[in-house]
Amino acid sequence: MTGQRDPTADPFRERQRPRYRLRQHLLGARFEFTSDSAALLELVASAYRALPPQRLRRAPAHCRIHLILGAGPAAAPRIQPYAAPGLIAGAAQGSSFMAVNLRTRSALVLVSPALLRHPRLVRYELLEFAAYALAARVQRLVPLHAACVASAKGAALLFGHSGAGKSTLVLQALQAGLTFLAEDSVLLEPRSLQAVGVPSYVHVRADGRRFLRGSSLAAALGRAPVIVRRSGVRKYELDVRGRGLSLARGPQPVRALVFLSAQRSRSRTLMHVLPRAQLARRLRADQPYAAAQRGWPAFLRAAAQLPAYELRRGQHPREALAALVEVLGKP
Repeated sequence: MTGQRDPTADPFRERQRPRYRLRQHLLGARFEFTSDSAALLELVASAYRALPPQRLRRAPAHCRIHLILGAGPAAAPRIQPYAAPGLIAGAAQGSSFMAVNLRTRSALVLVSPALLRHPRLVRYELLEFAAYALAARVQRLVPLHAACVASAKGAALLFGHSGAGKSTLVLQALQAGLTFLAEDSVLLEPRSLQAVGVPSYVHVRADGRRFLRGSSLAAALGRAPVIVRRSGVRKYELDVRGRGLSLARGPQPVRALVFLSAQRSRSRTLMHVLPRAQLARRLRADQPYAAAQRGWPAFLRAAAQLPAYELRRGQHPREALAALVEVLGKP
């Protein structure tokens, strides 16, 4: 019929131009986020607003993430078609999902109206998943479960299982003027050991707040929302942007590896040199996902040239910070 669009001509809406577009340098790459939903693009802007660009030495890869606000659940949900560049998918009404196509360097994020009422979950479970997966695979970076802080001399990767004290130490480092790169996820160029991350949020257990008494960060932490991590642990989620803190303005050269231990030190010495012969085994045990990636052998060779330490617990996180500053140098 004249004047009416034939739905069979573009059933997946692949040729429809999105209404909203946002470009952002992120994790060493250039990301383009598109959507027909202003609410979803505002969620993206909120997640990455005011972050300094982090550009690796190479020409930045161009990645695309298309976000779709899906339909609500129906009494008898139908399969609805969705598409993004290089991706075609189908999902039941009311569903949410994320899909990545590495060949086209693109991702599709579908957000249900019910999930949109929980923007932190959209960011944490879908948006960050897509961005990190694309940035890591397209640029052949090694994805590490680690925190990263830096001084003028370079950065330290902080390894440790949940509860080891990474986030508490990161907050102490921020308060002392060290530069913050990432609290939980770091992408690393395996040969140059240049690290990129998203310096936006720090997640701290309720008992970690007592170590910041009397500081502006303690007050901010008290006003921060409490969220539940994938591990089931409840933590404060503190947005550190816009607080006058030192956030990494570019990739950070890693100069030391530090493994946080839950073991309390029996002496005043908290930082213990890790024997070089133990480093590869310790890294594999700590990073099982990264150890299966293509860049792992090159990372191990480069990491073997760095000083490595085990940082044990003292009476107060300030003692751990002092030990870290001895390794990295003052801010």
